[in-house]
Amino acid sequence: MNDDELRSLVEQQWRALEAETATGERRLRVCDLPLDVEIGPMALAVDHEGHRHVLLPIAAHRKVRQGLDGPVLRLRKRPLEDARTYQTYADLSCLRHDLNDLFTELCVDVLGAAGESPDNPVKALHGVLDRWKALFSAQGGPLGPEELAGLFGELKVLSQLLRKDPSAHRLWSGPEGHRHDFLAGTSALEVKTTTNSEGRRPRIHGLDQLEAPEHGTLCLVWFRLHRAGADGGGTAFTEAVAEALRLCDDESALLDLLARAGYHLADTDHYQDVRFTIAEERWYGVDADFPGLTAQTLIAAGVPVSVLDVEYTIDLSGALPAPLQPDQVSRTIETMIQESV
Repeated sequence: MNDDELRSLVEQQWRALEAETATGERRLRVCDLPLDVEIGPMALAVDHEGHRHVLLPIAAHRKVRQGLDGPVLRLRKRPLEDARTYQTYADLSCLRHDLNDLFTELCVDVLGAAGESPDNPVKALHGVLDRWKALFSAQGGPLGPEELAGLFGELKVLSQLLRKDPSAHRLWSGPEGHRHDFLAGTSALEVKTTTNSEGRRPRIHGLDQLEAPEHGTLCLVWFRLHRAGADGGGTAFTEAVAEALRLCDDESALLDLLARAGYHLADTDHYQDVRFTIAEERWYGVDADFPGLTAQTLIAAGVPVSVLDVEYTIDLSGALPAPLQPDQVSRTIETMIQESV
């Protein structure tokens, strides 16, 4: 069963349980899932307050992690008994109805991980909780002004790709540490953003950032942004994040990429007043006539490549190189989507 099928099953079973009548404060409405661990089937439940639960069967002597007791999630060890059976479970529940959708994504991860470790579902559960905690925890503090502008530019490109293919978040390679921000087969994009009002002078990091993939093509996407006032105008940074999440078919994967890029949901309040207007957006084909310094050009010139940590600035302020026309930009996006299939 893939994640989409599991997600659909989980939602269907929870809705069916919610439609049943609660019979008492200490009772759960429970249904077994067609997913087993070593000592029995995993299950879903709804309590008398309408809170959703995922239940992993465990041996009676096993312990579960302490300290997760609201206000959003609660984890406890719970014995359940009916007319035929008595079973102990690791019981993870969501205490906020407005977060049910997000809890579904968490439970899909939990059920998948437990299914892959049927002999130790509690360890699998703790591992998933740790990954989600890391995803929603602020690490290294909020992004600075330049980092916000850079990420905003990448999000605008990402949304263009997602409008063509809801799975295009897979092309966002920058957060993974790749030298290019977007990569699909032999096509790549590098995004540069400035808030300066004059010139077009992107900073290039390394001798390979302007090198196209082998036998492929590279485009440099350049944005000039203006910081807009908090009272309106432009696009809010948080709106750019929300748009990408809305367009994407896998929010969990995109949230993970955003976290790797330095954006954590825990810091959202810091960005509420951050707004940008796009003053310029230019796409350039990086070819032999494009200004740049790469290892290939040095080798071709007979210069030994023995310099590390190279950074330099290129000037695109003049008429040349000319930016791509809108139809060429559209073809570039289409090519990347086709190569990602």
